[in-house]
Amino acid sequence: MSSLKLYIIRLFVLFIPETRGFSIKRFLYRWAGAKIGENVRICSSAIILGSGKLKIGSNTWVGQNVMLLASKEIEIGKNVDIGPKVYIGNGTHVIEPNSERIAGKGKSIKIIIGNGTWLGVNSTILPGVVVGDKVVVGAGSLVNTKLESYTVAVGSPAKAIKIWDVKTQNWIPCKR
Repeated sequence: MSSLKLYIIRLFVLFIPETRGFSIKRFLYRWAGAKIGENVRICSSAIILGSGKLKIGSNTWVGQNVMLLASKEIEIGKNVDIGPKVYIGNGTHVIEPNSERIAGKGKSIKIIIGNGTWLGVNSTILPGVVVGDKVVVGAGSLVNTKLESYTVAVGSPAKAIKIWDVKTQNWIPCKR
């Protein structure tokens, strides 16, 4: 994506009502280099930054004040719901205890969010995370490791509390 184009878009979308003009916003983010599917709805207060790759699948909702920082690659599936104030960013640092700064050389690690997933309000998705299909990430949760498909995960760090059993069509509590 082009950082300059994203900056220009940011100035423009602030004048579009929060939950209106989705087709204009899709067009603008595609112009900046993002791969945006059909019927993706991005709220005007969402902030998208970075020179990495961003792919958002069809029928995905990007809520109010979401921050997507794509310094490498962020891949969001189709039919995903991203609640307000969610942070998804793939930039981090190598930890260097013997240097003047412990936050050493910067690095970026790909993030994948599976189809049909719901990221609750104020949740955080850290670099290198893979979230499976149809996962529920509870409000305020911090996801720092892989989450398997069909789970509900909550907390900081997020832990699976139940998993959908396809055979019985019931939620099964996870052992903690």
